[in-house]
Amino acid sequence: MFSSFFPNPKLFFPAVLLWTALSMALWYAVARDFGPQLSLGGLIGFPYPPAGVSDATATVAIDAARDVWLYQYMIVSGAIFVGLVGWLLPHRWFRWSVGVSALIIFLIWFQVQLDVMINAWFGTFYNMLQQALAKPGAVTQEQFFGQLLTFATIALTYITTAVLTAFITSHYVFRWRTAMNDFYVANWRQLRHIEGASQRIQEDTQRFADTLEQLGASLLDALMALIAFLPILWGLSSYVKELPLVGEVPQALVFVAVIWAAVGTSALAIAGIRLPGLEFRNQRVEAAYRKELVLGEDDADRAQPPTLQTLFRDVRANYFRLYWNFLYFNVVRYGYLQAGVLVPYTALAPTIVAGGLTLGVLQQIVRAFGRVEGSFQYLVKSWTTIVSLISIYKRLRAFEATIRDEPLGAIEAEAPAATS
Repeated sequence: MFSSFFPNPKLFFPAVLLWTALSMALWYAVARDFGPQLSLGGLIGFPYPPAGVSDATATVAIDAARDVWLYQYMIVSGAIFVGLVGWLLPHRWFRWSVGVSALIIFLIWFQVQLDVMINAWFGTFYNMLQQALAKPGAVTQEQFFGQLLTFATIALTYITTAVLTAFITSHYVFRWRTAMNDFYVANWRQLRHIEGASQRIQEDTQRFADTLEQLGASLLDALMALIAFLPILWGLSSYVKELPLVGEVPQALVFVAVIWAAVGTSALAIAGIRLPGLEFRNQRVEAAYRKELVLGEDDADRAQPPTLQTLFRDVRANYFRLYWNFLYFNVVRYGYLQAGVLVPYTALAPTIVAGGLTLGVLQQIVRAFGRVEGSFQYLVKSWTTIVSLISIYKRLRAFEATIRDEPLGAIEAEAPAATS
């Protein structure tokens, strides 16, 4: 599943984490201060302002120039890592598994930064709305449409990046499937006796690559959003002096986001603990039913009605059991997510009633809280996808065990009828 596409996974993935940690440490230690000397931002309209200038405009210019310098730093750091891996760990799929992976990571980070820009825009725009509604004529139409144009520019960039990322990712997933397909087809003689072997190669390889890419991309987005928005929420917590029923809590908004996410993650993990096994068994009974139908196309003695009825009874029994388990799982999941809409407003209730913030700050807090909370809720929002991935992994893991002459898992030895 991994070695067919990635170069030496046991070495490659730890190296990715180590390189990321080293790059971040180098950035915060020294690299970010070299922007005025090394950045090429001036060539695209984002130069550092002259030394000694310290007004508000210069502060905004410095932040923009530093962001552009960060993008350059990430590109150089990623290119060095890709080059080293290509030199030290040559692999057939190196350009896609390493090079395109680095590109996708950068694009995800860039989208998070655009989301940060939109969050800042919300603060400015809603403060302007509050000012305009409170005092007629305080805001001109030029200022109003100027803010809309700013949002349109950021949104257009975001849409372009998202579309490009989706296109590249689609090709990336299919290349990964191709790598697994080639590997398993080369070992077909050993694998063809495994239940549903054809389906596992034809369908599960694509589903595995697609599902794991989705989970990996959403995990990266969650981590990057946490890195980007947690300091923002930390700073905005200064507006919140106390929480309902609790009183004063340092960095109250961060405290609420962490506690609420922990409660949801624990509840969903308990409610969905049986789902991976049921999903796996569902694939088995479906494969047994499909196989009998396929054999019946060429052999009149196969796929007789009594046999098909028995096999379909197994399919129905497993689906009904799956529906029942998803019933109480979804009660917990949707109840938790809907209740979460009210959490930031509940936490802000004393501050709102006391008039301790503006409409723009309120919008910034709600959006930043949602992003931080969403990052902490990665497992909550991804649990059904994780369940599906575990099921697919177990099916492909049987291939790995067979190729290595290892014993199959206990669930592989179960007869399909055991699910009825």
